[in-house]
Amino acid sequence: MKAVEIKKNGGPEVLELKDITLDKPGTDQVTIEQRAIGLNYIDTYHRSGLYPLKMPSGLGLEGAGVITEVGDNVKDYKIGDKVSYAGIPLGSYSTHRNYPTKNLVKVPEGIDLEVAATLMTKGLTTFYLLHKTFPVNSGQTILYHAAAGGVGQIFGQWAKSLGCTVIGTVGSDEKINIAKENGYDHVINYNKEDFAKKVLEITDGKGVPVVYDGVGKDTLDGSIECLTTRGMMVSFGNASGPLSDINVPKMLQPKGLYLVRPAMQQYLSTKEELDEASKVMFEKISSGKVKIKIFKKYKLDEAVRAHQDLEGRKILGPAVIIPN
Repeated sequence: MKAVEIKKNGGPEVLELKDITLDKPGTDQVTIEQRAIGLNYIDTYHRSGLYPLKMPSGLGLEGAGVITEVGDNVKDYKIGDKVSYAGIPLGSYSTHRNYPTKNLVKVPEGIDLEVAATLMTKGLTTFYLLHKTFPVNSGQTILYHAAAGGVGQIFGQWAKSLGCTVIGTVGSDEKINIAKENGYDHVINYNKEDFAKKVLEITDGKGVPVVYDGVGKDTLDGSIECLTTRGMMVSFGNASGPLSDINVPKMLQPKGLYLVRPAMQQYLSTKEELDEASKVMFEKISSGKVKIKIFKKYKLDEAVRAHQDLEGRKILGPAVIIPN
């Protein structure tokens, strides 16, 4: 059994692969033999210290595998069940782990565990953004930044299935076709064009009711500019760096805008919420309305390179670590 650990914050080089032994699962835990591990940008925030951790720490929020042992109090899961999860405790960068059943979902027949592993964070994020943070309606035109990324590819297809016209931004021309293949009606390279101006052109000057922004610092001002009156700025990531301070009278007051900073645990903190979200998510996959194409697979001992590729913007879609 092996796991990736960090003893201090820093660059990808602080990731260490270690031999581990596991205790028997706790009362409300199961032991999972992992088949696939989701690779997410938030992993780099935990590693770098942007989101502080108590050291030493495991890494990774997302995985899928098969149950090999169950704790004494576990009734809804059995040995051999295919399961997936996203959320704390950290430690999915491992071959085996013990995990609490309250954050676990069963993977339906017909859904590949590699798909399930990359889907949990990205798919559940898409669920809460589109159904909870700002519930969209059919016919609305909405804007999503980083449209060719892992969440972006799922988001575009999902939003399209709900009847939205979806505008996406990307950072390079090579990503335009990737975004278009994933449901985006209009794609803007924000490094070449003024995306706010372009969005206002597309919407005949009206703007959009919502911007979903995982990029952060670089896109904040333009996002606020292209929102309509009483629009909502949904800031859920920092790919270009954390947001600078918000000048409320200058930025929000003129159009009566809302700004929200959501996180998964605020929407999926109970078993009931998690089951509702995962049911909708798996139905999107089973129906073919959302298709997952895994861009790249890494081995567990390639975690350093995986993080280098993540931060170097070389991963153009969902990626997984295969532990064995």
